[in-house]
Amino acid sequence: MSLAPTTTDGGVTPRQLLILAIPAIVLGAFAALLLWSLEQLADLLSGVLWTTLPGALGVDPDGWWIILILTLTGLAVGLGLRFLPGHGGPDSATTELISPPLKLRVLPGLAVVTVFSLAGGVSLGPENPIIAINIAIIVALFARLLPKVPAQMAVLIGGAATVGALFGTPVAAALLFTGIVAAVKGGGSLWDKLFLPVAAAGAGAVTMHLLGAPPLAFDLPAYGSPQAIDLLWGIVVACAATGLSLIALFLFPVFWRALHALRSPILIPLVGGFILGILGFIGGPITMFKGLTQIGELLQDPGAYDASQLAVIAGIKILALLVAASALFRGGRIFPATFIGVALGMLGHVLIPGLPLGLAVACGIVGVIVVVARDGWLAIFLGVAIPNDITLLPMLCIIVLPAWLLVSRMPAFQIIPPAIEPEPAEAR
Repeated sequence: MSLAPTTTDGGVTPRQLLILAIPAIVLGAFAALLLWSLEQLADLLSGVLWTTLPGALGVDPDGWWIILILTLTGLAVGLGLRFLPGHGGPDSATTELISPPLKLRVLPGLAVVTVFSLAGGVSLGPENPIIAINIAIIVALFARLLPKVPAQMAVLIGGAATVGALFGTPVAAALLFTGIVAAVKGGGSLWDKLFLPVAAAGAGAVTMHLLGAPPLAFDLPAYGSPQAIDLLWGIVVACAATGLSLIALFLFPVFWRALHALRSPILIPLVGGFILGILGFIGGPITMFKGLTQIGELLQDPGAYDASQLAVIAGIKILALLVAASALFRGGRIFPATFIGVALGMLGHVLIPGLPLGLAVACGIVGVIVVVARDGWLAIFLGVAIPNDITLLPMLCIIVLPAWLLVSRMPAFQIIPPAIEPEPAEAR
């Protein structure tokens, strides 16, 4: 049976969608299992590095140990990038969330250096590497088992499955991929194109819940009815967060060039790890790691932090994100960016006590994510999901607009290398 589009408007038939939904759902569950396995391995190693070893040695894990472990993490990542097959894949600073599929031989090395980064406390999330790994595997499986399915559809399924697993809901993938799919030329209904990615995303999200992954939501007071003054202050907080994120955007290539001036793939993450250790020593563990658990720590007792503490936490996390993303560590920027948005939103609430906490946090997230992810839908989704309050949605649909205008003509939060260097001989 041909799986090529056969309907008069250029789309696939319902029967074809139904048949392809089965492998899409299976692969969605597979993508979630792979993400869960990678995170479990990173958590296991993290427990050894940050609990078992310092406990056995009788040292304070929140003191000089931070500098030591992050420096050694940088060294381990650097050695992996230099000697593992495929050299850990492309620099995460130069890749988008959804990128062309990698060669399969690159994946083990990419997984190893990603686990090192996650376990060692580097301020990056798992999203870019795990999406790249899942896309590569799923594209290879489709090419072998269902060669008539376009590679582009396999990329969408792999990416959507992982996004659904990462955020615990297919809605995030549907919103994110709406813009991607809409840009694809060709006939057919948009929902025909989204059908299989949403199926894979749903399977990924359900699988992560069944595996016991924590939800991407935190208990904050419900917002309630919209108020005009809240709209004004919400725009102020969101645009302020956007402005600070734009400063980080323009500093990103400066950090990247400064660290890459060292040239050595071992020395760059080693120095980056040492700098991250200094930042972690100053800011404490709450400014380390990918940021999801640390968001829960921030929101557990919002009153425990004053304006200066929140400003320091957000500032150090911004610097840590820039250093980590510039120093060849493999990882994504959305999770640490969400933490920064939460901290800036809490700072806005402290400075503007009349602005409800949930709305302030949501506005901070929106302001940062529109810069880092360059996607208004994802910014709105995370702004609603983190406070776990659907009543924020009407306000955020307006608040996101001026924030988006500030970034619409700005470059992406991504490094464009000055030239593509030839692949090392040992990687071929």
